[in-house]
Amino acid sequence: MNELIDKIYKDKEFTNIILDILKNETVMEMKQYKHHYETSCFDHCLIASYYCYQYCKKHNLDYISCARAAMVHDLFLYDWRKRQNGRKGLHAFTHPRTAYENASKLFELNDKEKDIILKHMWPVTLFSFPKYKESFILTLVDKRCALNDAICQIREHYSQKKALRFVYVFLGLLILKK
Repeated sequence: MNELIDKIYKDKEFTNIILDILKNETVMEMKQYKHHYETSCFDHCLIASYYCYQYCKKHNLDYISCARAAMVHDLFLYDWRKRQNGRKGLHAFTHPRTAYENASKLFELNDKEKDIILKHMWPVTLFSFPKYKESFILTLVDKRCALNDAICQIREHYSQKKALRFVYVFLGLLILKK
């Protein structure tokens, strides 16, 4: 994942689009919260934003609005695995509104960016149907990123088990030799 993040930061056109967001102190706080497994909320949003940018640009869509909205689509600033601070409702259903409220306090959002942030959990939020193509794109990219995080975690888990198995076999052979 570090290679991908390095690649993202090297894309100057992309980083210029979201530069004010990247420099924002509140947005930087997302680095403190895990999103999926070991990925921080910040890295998740950065990667999702980059994929949205690439896809929308390739297909002549509003890549600027999609990239900017994707960068703050999970700006909720809490550990979603814990119930704290009187938070009500399930995270999957409530965090788009929280992210929207936080983002709108920090940045001037256009109508498309608002829709992208508020509707990114569709179809989980069944009646919050996306209005724009770019909103659909983030819903798909967001799911892809979450799935990729899960696959990486599973792969890492099993590769650690293989390494451990190798150590046990190696130690077993050493014991048998004696």
